[in-house]
Amino acid sequence: MSEELRQDDIDALLNQDQEKEEKPQPPEEEAQTAEKEAEGEAEAPEVGDAEADLLAQWEEALKEAKEAEGKKEAPAEEKKEAPPASQPSFEEFRQGEGGEEHPSLDFILDIPLEISVEIGRSKMIINDLLKLSQGSIIELNKLAGEPAEIYVNQRLMARGEVVVVNDRFAVRLTEIISPQERVRQLGS
Repeated sequence: MSEELRQDDIDALLNQDQEKEEKPQPPEEEAQTAEKEAEGEAEAPEVGDAEADLLAQWEEALKEAKEAEGKKEAPAEEKKEAPPASQPSFEEFRQGEGGEEHPSLDFILDIPLEISVEIGRSKMIINDLLKLSQGSIIELNKLAGEPAEIYVNQRLMARGEVVVVNDRFAVRLTEIISPQERVRQLGS
């Protein structure tokens, strides 16, 4: 059954089918065929060896598929109810030192954060960007003296003013963004 069909065999089968379709049946045979089809007694068409092998392979594959489906459905019926889940237990936060009511959050103190300060923004086209050189001036969208914005992990957290401390720039915080305002900014 594992014998493969050659192209010649396939062509011959196709030609046989076309010849059968082209031959007109006498009216008597058409009537008999129609009656048999209506009764469900239609004769199986004559089948060659190659076509019979192919049909047998298809039937075998269909049987295997049905058996596989039956095996898949059987375990589903045998499934038992799972035992009820138990309540998970979590380690409680430790109380703060000195009998405080607040839990200790020492475990988050070592998480690294990225802090950036934005003194202004500007938009420019690539042509203008390529023309920049040392000493070029970029005009920002903020006025001199306006507060700089402080971002923590790309989220606005505070505003402040730029100052110079020991010949280095620094930012003095003037406003901390309230949690309500931060939530409002998330939506926009």
